[in-house]
Order: sequence, then structure tokens, then C-alpha cells
Amino acid sequence: MNRRPKSLSDGVAVPSGRLARLVRMGGMAGGIAGSMVAGGLSRLATGRRPRAAELMLTPANAQRVAQELARMRGAAMKVGQLLSMDAGDVLPPEIATILDRLREEAEPMPPKQLRRVLEAEWGADWIRRFARFDVRPIAAASIGQVHRARTRDGRDLAIKIQYPGIRDAIDSDVNNVWGLMRYSGAVPRGLDLAPLMEDAKRQLHEEADYRREAEALRRFGALLADDPDFKVPRVHEEFCTGNVLAMEYMESRPLTDLAGADQAMRDRMAGVLIELVLRELFVFGAMQTDPNFANYRFEPDTGQIVLLDFGAARWFDPELPRALHRLMVAGLERDEAAARAAMAEAALLPAEAPARHWEVVSRMFDLGMETLRMDAPFDFGESDLVHRLRDMGLEIGTEREFWHVPATDTLLVQRKVAGTYLMAARLRARVRLDEIVARYR
Repeated sequence: MNRRPKSLSDGVAVPSGRLARLVRMGGMAGGIAGSMVAGGLSRLATGRRPRAAELMLTPANAQRVAQELARMRGAAMKVGQLLSMDAGDVLPPEIATILDRLREEAEPMPPKQLRRVLEAEWGADWIRRFARFDVRPIAAASIGQVHRARTRDGRDLAIKIQYPGIRDAIDSDVNNVWGLMRYSGAVPRGLDLAPLMEDAKRQLHEEADYRREAEALRRFGALLADDPDFKVPRVHEEFCTGNVLAMEYMESRPLTDLAGADQAMRDRMAGVLIELVLRELFVFGAMQTDPNFANYRFEPDTGQIVLLDFGAARWFDPELPRALHRLMVAGLERDEAAARAAMAEAALLPAEAPARHWEVVSRMFDLGMETLRMDAPFDFGESDLVHRLRDMGLEIGTEREFWHVPATDTLLVQRKVAGTYLMAARLRARVRLDEIVARYR
């Protein structure tokens, strides 16, 4: 938790009222519209007929969207993060690159607004509780920013402080951003992201509950207490409120910094993260479902992975892990009938789905399971598996009348698996997946 935001030095005040946030959204839409008009006139002057999608999907407009969402924070920024993670393969590369900034940075609150928030949470004399409190945040994300502090008795803390008004604006923020992107043409035709927006609302309401996150930290800390590969920050309850979460500060670096490390180190880190997904699903029955790269760091001295941000932790109904375990075993044994039954049970695809959909999904599933059956290391850095699966999915992706949205928990498991795959690919790891999976059959 020592990542310093790359944004403005004095910060930008978080617009906390619904009207103020709507005005900011309108200003962003107006700027994009002005850019589209200017671009259209320019194309007409050269004798070309402008197309709305081409005028909207420009790097300049993507830059404008990313900058404004980073200043608004909250659900508005989260929508941009989800788009960059979940739709990056279908957006133009230059647009996806700009939106990708939203995974790493937000504009911090200015000191004056920060003081008002802390006075409301801790009282007017809050500063007396600390020997040192760094006003400049060490990290700023979609719904809160993190400050380093030292208590008078010498404890080194990382204190996450929620932006004012964020919780009350979640639903309207998501609706406004989604409406802007849908009606302006920023989302490619035929790509329905409405289920993703509803998921964003549910996830943001949970992430904005800091007492829930504190409980998740305690529970996951206990589950991993004896694990030599992981560390989870301890909660310091006396400083926690509904809008403030105080944790142990851990000196660490982003796990993605290991992209240039030796192959053995990268392989080990990816392997333990992949095994953690299986342990969460089949042993813990609970999962930290946000695969943002910023949530994974490492201690250079110990080589341990530091797990952060448990706002998106979920505790599953036992039926889902059981169904997914049956699905995994069926895939390993290439039992198509058992796999279809488990898919239907896990709500991955309804039993009444068209036969062609079942055929395509079964082929996609079998292709993915090949990586778990092979008796050799799987090379994440060289594999084109994601692109092959995407191309197969496009065979049925445009048939809107047959689209099916899996249950929320199933979607979150899918996102965690996909995010872990992308982390292993970023590390260019080579992992014996068959040996890991064999421990959970």
C-alpha cells in the first residue's frame, strides 16, 4: 500500500451531491458532442461523410472520458474500470489503453475536503490521535483513497477514507455513465453491457460498506494466517467507521513489477495465485472477486504476496462451489453430459438454450479445459487462448434473443478466474496447471 497516485498534487474536490455529479456528467457529454461536431465538419470539408461511431470513438474523447471519470470517482469511475477490464478486447486498442488508466489512478481529495471528512468521522481533534498523518494519499481509487499514518504508540497504519457522497450516488452514477456511453455510440453495436452495469451497482454498494470489508479482512486473514505465501493486513478497529477503514501498513510493491524477474519467480507467483482461486472456491467457500491488478502486491524481503481490498469479497451458497467442482471434474474427464448438467446447475447456460449455443459453449469449455489436462507447463505469455475463446463466443454473441446472463456469483467467479489468467499472462508465467488442479479433484 505505497502506491502514490499520479494525479494533481493538490487534488480535485469530489462532487458529492447528485446534482453536482449530474452537471459534471453533462459537461463531459457536452465536450464530447462539441468534439464530434468539429470532427464532422472537418470530414465534410474533405468530401467524406462522417459516421457517428468514428467521431465518438476517438482518442481525444476517450481521454476526456477517462479524465472526467477519474475526477468524479465513485461508481462513475468504476464503470470505466469495468469497461477497460471486461470490454478491452472489443474496444479499439487506443481507446482501451486510455480507459486502462482508470485501473490505476483517481484524482485525490484536496486537503480541505479530506479534513472535513475526517472531522465528521473522528471529531474535531482527530489529529491528536496520531504522531504522523500524511495528508497526501499513497493510493487513490474509485470510492476511496488511502493515507499512511503512525499512531502515538508506534503503529504504522494504512487508512482508507471514502469519498463523500459516493454511497448515495452509486445507482444514479452508473445509470448516467451507462446512458451516456450507450446513446453516444461509445459501446459497439450489438454489445449489451446492461448486465455488467447492474453488477457494477451491486458491487459498488458492497465495496462502499467499510464495516463489511473490515469483517472480510478479518475472516480472510484468519483463513490465510498459516500460509507462507500470503499476507493480509490486520484491521485496527478503534479507527474504523462506516466511511473509514484502518489497516496495518505493509511495505510492498506491485506484483506486476515482477514482469522482469526471473522465470522461476514469475512461475511461482502465478502458481500460488491460481491455487488461491481453487482454495477460495472449493475450500473457503468465499472469494475476493475483484481481480484488479492493484490488489496484488509483494514483499521483496519475504517474497510473500500481499492481498488488498476485500470490499468485493463474497461468501457463496454451498451449491455453487459444488456445481463448479462437478463441472471441473467433468471437464477433466471429458464427460460432456456431466459438464452440461453442471453448467445448467451453476446457471452458466439455461437448459432450454438452443442446441447450437450448447454446442459452441461446450467447445469453448473443452478448449479451456485442455490447459488443465496437459502434462506440461502452460505458457500464459505465449498462448492465444483468450483470443480463440473470444472468436468462438462471437459465433453466438450477436444472437441477442438468446443471450443469457449468469447469476451474479457465477459472473464474479468468472471475472476472478479471467483476472487471474490475465495476471499470469502479464507475468509471462509457465505453470503446471494439471498438478495444481489434481489437488482439488
